[in-house]
Amino acid sequence: MSSKLLDCRGLACPQPVIETKKAVEAGNDNNILVIVDNAAARENVSRFAANAGCKVDIKEKDGFFHLEITVPERNIIKTGDQAGAKTETPQTAGNVYFIATNSLGQGSPDLGEVLMKSLMVTLTQQDPPAALLFLNTGVYLAVEGSPVLEQLQALAGKGTEILVCGTCLNYYKLNDKLAVGTVSNMLDINTRLTGPYKVISIG
Repeated sequence: MSSKLLDCRGLACPQPVIETKKAVEAGNDNNILVIVDNAAARENVSRFAANAGCKVDIKEKDGFFHLEITVPERNIIKTGDQAGAKTETPQTAGNVYFIATNSLGQGSPDLGEVLMKSLMVTLTQQDPPAALLFLNTGVYLAVEGSPVLEQLQALAGKGTEILVCGTCLNYYKLNDKLAVGTVSNMLDINTRLTGPYKVISIG
C-alpha cells in the first residue's frame, strides 16, 4: 500500500483541508498521514475525511495532531472520475443563508437583535434552509447564551446544516462555547455558496 505525508503545521485555515482533499481525491495513496498544529484544523480535516468515506485515527504527539487517514479501496482510482464524490454538497431542499453578523440591519443594535430573532423564528415555521453559514460576528448566534439558540437547534433537528467558521470562533475566543452546529472552514463554506442553492446574504 502506498502512503503520503502531509505536514500542514503552520498552515492557515482552510489550507490543511484543501491539501487533504487534494490527496484523497487524487486516489493515489491508501494511507495519508496529516500533521496539524491546532484543534480547528484537526476537526476540519477529520470531518472532511470522514465525509469522504475514510477511516480516521487521531493521535496527539509532542503537541501536534497526527491524523492517520485510510482511504477506502474503492476510492483508489486510475481514471480520476470517482474520488471525492462524497464531499459534494448534499442535495436537500431549501436556501443557504450566509450570515456575517449577529444583528439584522443598520441602526439600533437592540432592534437588530430583535429582528434577527424574528428571522430565525420565521425560518423555523417554513421549509427549513439547506444550510446556515455563520462568519465574523455571526458566530455569536451559535454559541452559549445566543438569543436564537433555541431556533437554531430546532432547525438543526429538521436537517438544516449549520456551519460555523472556526477561524472566527478562534478570533473571538469562542472555541469552547459553540452550542449548535459544526466548526467549519472557508472551503466548506465556499462549497455551499457555489452549490445548487439560492444564497441569501445577511450582514
